[in-house]
Amino acid sequence: MKRNHFKIYASAFLLVLGLSSCTDLEIEETDSFISSGFQGLQDPASSLNALYGSIYGQLGDQANTYALREVTTDAALIPTRGADWGDNGRWRKLHQHEWGLEETDILTPFNQWNSNQLLASQILDSRSSASADVAAGASFLRAMAMWTILDLYGQVPFRDTSLPSTEVPTVLTGQAAVDFILADLDNAISGLPTVAAGAGDDLNRGSKAAARFLKARFLLNKHIYVNQLNGGGGTPDSSDMAEVISLVDAIAADGFALQAGYFELFRNTADNETIWWAQTGIGNRIFNGLHYNSTGIGGGGWNGFSTLAEYYDLFEGDANSNRVELDETALDGQEERRGGVPPSGLTFTGRDGTEDEGGFENGSNVGNGFLINQQYALDGTPLQDRQGAPLQFSRGFVDGTGAPNLINNNEQTGIRVMKYNPRFGGFTEHSIQFRYADAHLMKAEAMMRSGGDPTAMVNELRAIRGAAPLGTVTESDLLDERGRELYAEGVRRTDMIRFGQYLRQWEFKSAAESTNTARLLFPIPLPQLLANPNLVQNPGY
Repeated sequence: MKRNHFKIYASAFLLVLGLSSCTDLEIEETDSFISSGFQGLQDPASSLNALYGSIYGQLGDQANTYALREVTTDAALIPTRGADWGDNGRWRKLHQHEWGLEETDILTPFNQWNSNQLLASQILDSRSSASADVAAGASFLRAMAMWTILDLYGQVPFRDTSLPSTEVPTVLTGQAAVDFILADLDNAISGLPTVAAGAGDDLNRGSKAAARFLKARFLLNKHIYVNQLNGGGGTPDSSDMAEVISLVDAIAADGFALQAGYFELFRNTADNETIWWAQTGIGNRIFNGLHYNSTGIGGGGWNGFSTLAEYYDLFEGDANSNRVELDETALDGQEERRGGVPPSGLTFTGRDGTEDEGGFENGSNVGNGFLINQQYALDGTPLQDRQGAPLQFSRGFVDGTGAPNLINNNEQTGIRVMKYNPRFGGFTEHSIQFRYADAHLMKAEAMMRSGGDPTAMVNELRAIRGAAPLGTVTESDLLDERGRELYAEGVRRTDMIRFGQYLRQWEFKSAAESTNTARLLFPIPLPQLLANPNLVQNPGY
C-alpha cells in the first residue's frame, strides 16, 4: 500500500488554506482529515446511536444525497418560479447534467458519507471494544456509507483507524471496494438480529433483512462498480444474480411480503412491506412540491419540486386528468400508484394520526401520488395561487412568453408528487428506505438477467396495485415498473445507470450531455483531492 506521510499531507492542507480567500474550498473532518490520537471510543453503543441519527437526517434531506439520486434523473426537477428556487441554478444544473466542481449538493454528500464511514470504523476498531450487536450495526452502516460513496463518486477513501492519523487514507475502487463492502454486509447479516415483518418501531435499525436487502441492491450493480472508473460496462455475474434471488427469498422468510393499499405503506403504521425506515421527518417530501396555499399545515407548501410529464405518463390513466372521489376511487382510469386529486377534504372522524380543522380532516384536500390540474380547499372551494389565478398544476414548464423554460415559471407549472400525505402529520418521523416491493422487483430482475422470464412476478405486483397485467416484460418494461413503484424513494439514478438509461435525453437536458459519460459519476470535491493525493479526479472533470 502506498503511504504518504505528514509532509505531503501538511503541504496539501496549507495549499487549501491559501486558496480559501478566493473560493469555497474547505476541509472538514472526514476520512481525508481527522484529529490525531484516536485510541478507541469510550461508549461505542452511544456512538452507534449518534451515527444512526446523522444518517437519518441525511436521508430525510431534500438536497444533497436525495438531490443527486432523484433530481439528476427524469423523475424530478425544480424550476425557478420568479425569485423562488433560483439558488444560483443549483437545481437546474443537476437536472440538466451541467453541474460543475463546486456544487454544494456534490461537496456535502462526499463529506457526510465519509464522516459516517469513519465513525463506523472507529466503532469497529478493536480498541473501542464494541459488543457484537453494536459491531454488526456499525458494519451495516459502514457498508451503506461506502456503497453510497462508491455509487456516487466511484472512489472510497478509507482510513485504517489503527494507523497514525498522519497517514493519508488509502482509496478503494473497483473490485477492492466491492470486496470490502461485501465483507461488511456479510458481517452485518451474520450479527444483526432477525426482525419480523410488521415489527413497527423495531424496523428503524439494522436487521438481517435490511442487510440482505442492501446486499441484493449492491449485487445488482456490482458489475458496474467493478468497471466504473474504466468506462463502465460489463455484465452481471450469474452467481451474483442467484445470490440476489436467495437474499430476497430469505427476506420473505422473515414474513415480508407485498401488501395492498399503496399509499397506506407511507404512513407511520405497521405493515408487511417495510423492511427499514429512517427516524427522520417527512416534511421535505410533503412540502417541497405543494403550493403555498395547498394546506395550512406547516404554514403551507414551498412550491418547488415537480416531475416531468414523460415520467407521469409511465402510469395508466388519462394523460390530462388525475381525479379521485373522496374515498380515492379513481375517476380517470388511473392505476392506484398514480393517486389523484380529491374534490374537497374529508369529514373529520378521528382517524389515527389526523387532526380536526373546522370539521374536516386537516390536509385531506391534498391528493396522493401525482397532482395535476385544479386543486381544492377543504370545503371544496377551488384554490387560487398568490396572484388570484386558479391553482391548476400543469404538465409543462413555461416562462412568461409560453416558451418551454426552467426559469421565469409561474406558481402552477409542473405536476407535483405526493407520496406522503400531510393529513397524517406533516412532520412525522417515519421515512421508508427499504421496501419488500423493491426486493420483489430486484428478484424479478435477477431472474431476467439469468435468462428467466420476470413477467409473472411483475404482474403479481401490478395486480396488487390495480394495474393491468403486461403480456411480456422486457428490460425497458422492468425499469418502467421500478419507476412506477419506487418514485421519490431515492433509487432512480442507480436504476437508470444499471439499465443504461441515465445518459439518455429528457426534457431540458441537452443532446451534448446525453453522450457525456463523465456524468455517470460526480466529481471528487477539490478540497479532498488536495488533502488526499491518493484520490484522482474522475474522468471528464
